[in-house]
Amino acid sequence: MRRRVEPFACAPGMRLEAHEKVSKLQFEALNDRFARMEALLERLERRLWLAVYGVAGAILAQAFEGFLSVAP
Repeated sequence: MRRRVEPFACAPGMRLEAHEKVSKLQFEALNDRFARMEALLERLERRLWLAVYGVAGAILAQAFEGFLSVAP
């Protein structure tokens, strides 16, 4: 009868496995950071457009007010 040999963990294999795990964690953290940065940029873009529309509205309101003061 032949015994089945169980695989054993060698040092280079364990180092490679540990490196793969660390790399996976680093990529997950990087993807998380990118997602948070993207959400932050979207919020900033919304605020910027709100400011642009606010300034345009103020200018149009002043122009309309000028037309009303000229009309009899």
